[in-house]
Amino acid sequence: MKHQDATPSRRPGQDRTGHGRSEPPRPPDAERTERELADALHALADGVLPDPDAYRTARGEWLRRERRRRLVLAVLVAVVFALATLIGLWVLNQAPSEPGVIFSGDGAAAADGPSLPRPPG
Repeated sequence: MKHQDATPSRRPGQDRTGHGRSEPPRPPDAERTERELADALHALADGVLPDPDAYRTARGEWLRRERRRRLVLAVLVAVVFALATLIGLWVLNQAPSEPGVIFSGDGAAAADGPSLPRPPG
């Protein structure tokens, strides 16, 4: 038998001990208090008027933030590109200026010594 099968299920009105829960008793004028509170909140909400330029102001702020985000991204891309170009040019400039092994400068092939044997065929 599984543990799940051995554990009795609780009904919605029971607590962990299996005893029934009861709601605390309500004061006699609770419904009237709730109704008065709801009426007061509705009256307060009716007195709040939205700013007529609220949408235009919020949209303008959003557009400014979007332009600034795009500008920062473009500047960041330009800086990374320029830095990569400068590093590449610096690395190329560090190459030795004397002739290398492959190109001797007189037009002759650098491999004047013994070469590998050619495969038969």
